[in-house]
Amino acid sequence: MKRAWTMMAMLPWAGAAAAQDAASEATRTAQAELAARLPLDDPQDFANAARGKIAEIKDGLIVAKDGKVIWDRRAYDFLNGTAAPDTVNPSLWRQARLNAIHGLFEVVPDKIWQLRGYDLSVMTVIRGKTGWIVVDPLLSEEAAAAAWKLFADTVEAKSGKRPIKAILFSHSHSDHFGGVGGIVTPEQVAKEKIRIIAPHGFSEEATSENVLAGGAMSRRALYMFGSILPPGPKGQVDTGLGPRLSAGTIGYMEPTETVPATGATLTIDGLEFDVMDAGGTEAPAEMVLYIPAYKALHTTEVVTHNLHNILTLRGAQVRDALRWSKVIDAMLLKWGGEAEVALGSHHWPTWGADNVKALLTDQRDAYRYVHDRTLFLANRGATLHELADQTPEAPVQGRNFSTRGYYGTLNHNMKATYQRYFGWWDGNPANLNPLPPEQSAAKYVALAGGADRLLAAGQAAIAAGDYRWAAELLNKLVFAEPDNAAGREALASAYDQLGYQAESGAWRNYYLAAAATLRGTEIDTVSGNGQSRSFISAIPTPVFFDALATRFDAAKGKALAGTFQFVLPDSKEAVAVVVEGGVEFPRYGVTDPAPVATITVDRATLDDVMLGQAQFPALLQSGAIQIEGDRAAFLSWFALHPPADPRFNVVVP
Repeated sequence: MKRAWTMMAMLPWAGAAAAQDAASEATRTAQAELAARLPLDDPQDFANAARGKIAEIKDGLIVAKDGKVIWDRRAYDFLNGTAAPDTVNPSLWRQARLNAIHGLFEVVPDKIWQLRGYDLSVMTVIRGKTGWIVVDPLLSEEAAAAAWKLFADTVEAKSGKRPIKAILFSHSHSDHFGGVGGIVTPEQVAKEKIRIIAPHGFSEEATSENVLAGGAMSRRALYMFGSILPPGPKGQVDTGLGPRLSAGTIGYMEPTETVPATGATLTIDGLEFDVMDAGGTEAPAEMVLYIPAYKALHTTEVVTHNLHNILTLRGAQVRDALRWSKVIDAMLLKWGGEAEVALGSHHWPTWGADNVKALLTDQRDAYRYVHDRTLFLANRGATLHELADQTPEAPVQGRNFSTRGYYGTLNHNMKATYQRYFGWWDGNPANLNPLPPEQSAAKYVALAGGADRLLAAGQAAIAAGDYRWAAELLNKLVFAEPDNAAGREALASAYDQLGYQAESGAWRNYYLAAAATLRGTEIDTVSGNGQSRSFISAIPTPVFFDALATRFDAAKGKALAGTFQFVLPDSKEAVAVVVEGGVEFPRYGVTDPAPVATITVDRATLDDVMLGQAQFPALLQSGAIQIEGDRAAFLSWFALHPPADPRFNVVVP
């Protein structure tokens, strides 16, 4: 693959990048049409998002001890304006302004509080009999520590200091557990017997989801979350699910107990929790919580104030829209009409039994609509890329903002549901084995009569407001001639308008970040997260070696054959890595009788390598890694695991 970005400083479009386009007439018309058909002036969500606010972190600014900025909302002051600029979808603008409301909020008087607007996710604090119960301590330790300080300085200063008695991880995504080290230490957990409670399967899912495919997911996440965009009316405004990701350290602590698939009734610090399993919806391991004494339903990420992703743009395993709808219906049957407040791991609460019931009903119907309309059309011959264009938004989406596609969309959720049932292929043999983009692009340019004619066709499509077609045409030109400055700028212009019109924060971010890449105006990410030793050490050793195998260069190593035996004394583990025929296969718990070499190394030393705190040559020299047998064969094998380039190209060849 070409690496055009490495030549950025030498290309004519670098250094003096063109400014972003203004909103076109077609975009302004689309924004006005959407605004006209939605009740954007409905004040109820704004009232709910501000209700119970009692304190805030000044300027929404969180800075780590080393001076690194973890969170800074000052750059988003542009959201204070009530009218949406032409360059932001008016519905997304409304959602962004709601997500921008930050602080400490009292949800149930003197019983439940939330800390919102200091990360992508929300931290909830519940009063138990003798102490605090915390649900979802944010993504990063620094953000969690600052949020907890706000709580302590406000609530504890008034009612008295209490210990943390339990921490609940609602599900296995890191923005709901990564900050745990910011509010408690492992020593506290052990000494004070703090309960850490999670759904079944949590440990495996939490530490492995991004390990095997982490490189590609992380790269795409920069686009999805707009991390390479500056904040502003032409840049990053929101993700839809929350403002953005905090930029601190992701940690981990092992749960002390898990909730079974059947659910459970738990008494936590004298307070009863009715726990329902929700695994296989938004996350493989997930649970929802009901507190009868407070009539409070914590919907985690199963019910939020947007349509969520069936398949996130950064990449993940496809989720099950049918199960998602059925879990919400089970919540509705069990607690609908009884719960007087619903609060989640993102966004703001909903108060009133009737309103909670309506929220659950509408959310259930939105996911069921995605599922059933996909299969209705697929069973009548519609393919992956035809489904969404044949489907109007669900009736509920026109009246309930909580079901709108601010994060997931009807469009890509239907495609994901199709993929879940039928795979990536649409059934047309012409699409079974198409040419790779870099090969087909040159043929399209030739077919068009040359680069100038294809460029002219793309520019004509832009002038006509046909931005999807323009992007398709101009993408061919850029992949055929990646240093074609006019082609790059034209494609960036098409992406500008698609981004401006997008109601989904993720779609907007992806389009505008792609335009920034084409123009060479990407910024250094301010939301890069460092994984802590606690997180790295929690990665199961089998997953560690499976991830290592994905880095094996099969083309260069096809002639290599043999078994390399790893012995990890500190964790009392053994892994036999079998290499043959260009395949590397780790056998966890196996000791080979005749390995090519035996490598003795502590698992903690491997963690040092993963954290970048140690290098293999130095470890060999120091004796931290000991090799018995064919040392040269081991070194040759090890050299066949080159690191992946984390800045690989996404929108150019």
